[in-house]
Amino acid sequence: MKRGREEPGRLRGEPPPRWARIAPAVALVALVLAQALTPDVELGFFLAGLPPVAAFAYGAGGTAVFAAVVLLLLGLPTLGVGHARGTDLATVAAVGLLSVVIAWVRQRRDAQLVSVRTVAEAAQLAVLPPVPERVGAVRCSGLYRAAQRGTLVGGDLYDVRAGPHGVRALVGDVQGHGLAAVGTVAALLGAFREGVIDDAGLAAVAGRLDRRLVADARAASVEHPELFATAVLLEFPPGLDLVRIVSCGHPPALRLRGAVVEELAVEPGPPLGLGLAGPALPAVAELPLQPGDQLLLHTDGVTEARDAAGHFYPLAARVPVLARDPGGLVRAVWRDLAAFTDGGPRDDVALLLLSLDGPG
Repeated sequence: MKRGREEPGRLRGEPPPRWARIAPAVALVALVLAQALTPDVELGFFLAGLPPVAAFAYGAGGTAVFAAVVLLLLGLPTLGVGHARGTDLATVAAVGLLSVVIAWVRQRRDAQLVSVRTVAEAAQLAVLPPVPERVGAVRCSGLYRAAQRGTLVGGDLYDVRAGPHGVRALVGDVQGHGLAAVGTVAALLGAFREGVIDDAGLAAVAGRLDRRLVADARAASVEHPELFATAVLLEFPPGLDLVRIVSCGHPPALRLRGAVVEELAVEPGPPLGLGLAGPALPAVAELPLQPGDQLLLHTDGVTEARDAAGHFYPLAARVPVLARDPGGLVRAVWRDLAAFTDGGPRDDVALLLLSLDGPG
């Protein structure tokens, strides 16, 4: 399942809604008919307001057509719509010309904005690409929602990679959210992808991530030196029905076994980037897996989301019910969370569901 997040069209920009393009033409026809039905009331000059309205939905060419039609209707008395002469007609023409200029400037600005947003979207997707449906023997399903509207990447991260030591997964939550945290997200993901290939132990991967943040925090180019992140790392060794877990101050993962949901008992270590672990590597928990077991990893944007009464979202209690949703657990959790918080939480949200394909 591809990662659920903002649709690319939202970032690249969309054409004006159909009603915005139809409205000027409808208003034109309505005014002409109204003037024909009420010849004693002067309604023609209301037509002069149509070209500026058209400029917000049409380009310079379409706006020029509206301006020309309005000038024609007001300047030809035989049409029975208007009787503009002299300075009145010149004023209407000036309004039409200004509307064409506005439409041209808006069209250029929109084109530049689309270009900038397309580049931004490509950069964000390069940092955090969608999770595939399967990585090795592990089935994957992920969902991401950034708190900052109009972005694909915020302060949460996840990734699933296969390497010589098995399939490894990472879910993390860096300090802050939105575009300000993307640099830290990119650094952690880069270190994780190197660790999947180079480090024989899962604890060594966590140590690599910690050193990456400590080094970045000491760099003079970093504006906020108090960089830190919580994270949970998983490893599915090849040929074994078990999972190894390292927690770095992150909310515990949930195991769904049939209709039973429980938090995985893992001794948490300190968050990444604080340098508290020193030379000692964090503890690695090893837990057996049964066929059909599913592991749900999440960030605190899920469990710390509140409803209008201030209650926290009860993820563990909701999972057994939501797991029966034919659309998939992660999307069912998001829909339920959005309804619980009346529109969605104000923090970044990441969900990652993993399951082993059966006996090793």
